[in-house]
Amino acid sequence: MTLIVLGLALWWGAHLWKRVAPASRARMGDPGKGLVAVLVLAGVVLMVIGWRGSAWLGIEPVETVFVWDPPRFLVHVNNLLMLFAFYLYAASGMKTRITRVIRHPQLTAVKTWALAHLLVNGDLAAIVLFGGLLAWAVVEVILINRAEPRGPVPEPAPMGKEIGAVVGAVVVMGAVMLIHNWLGVAPWG
Repeated sequence: MTLIVLGLALWWGAHLWKRVAPASRARMGDPGKGLVAVLVLAGVVLMVIGWRGSAWLGIEPVETVFVWDPPRFLVHVNNLLMLFAFYLYAASGMKTRITRVIRHPQLTAVKTWALAHLLVNGDLAAIVLFGGLLAWAVVEVILINRAEPRGPVPEPAPMGKEIGAVVGAVVVMGAVMLIHNWLGVAPWG
């Protein structure tokens, strides 16, 4: 559990550096981007090792402490939310019509992803990991909205971009589900 918390701390710190200490981040210039990337990557590695454990590092998996037992139907809710999260992430890059309504589609995708995973994982490690990432995304949105007024609403995207975002979301979700199966997690329940 300690590695999960340390990973979350690195993730939060690296991402919030620009918001909490903008002068410090600005002084770093372009090398600061590299430092942020390294801190984020280190945070992800710590979270993954803390979550799954790693025998080759001599770290045992986190002891499972169940807080609640999710009902089976939530697997289907999770999968729908995950498809929406992948769509939001694609929509952000493609500037589809939903970006006219949702100011922060990537952060909304993270919040959706975290919530979906909280619904189907009732153990303490999952609550700390996914709850910590959900809380980060909420704080990030609040800080961005306070610091920067919303710019002009993007023009409606052509239908080709809408279709591309949906197709991209389905393809990426399929790939992620295959990876989950490979890792021994059955995302379809």
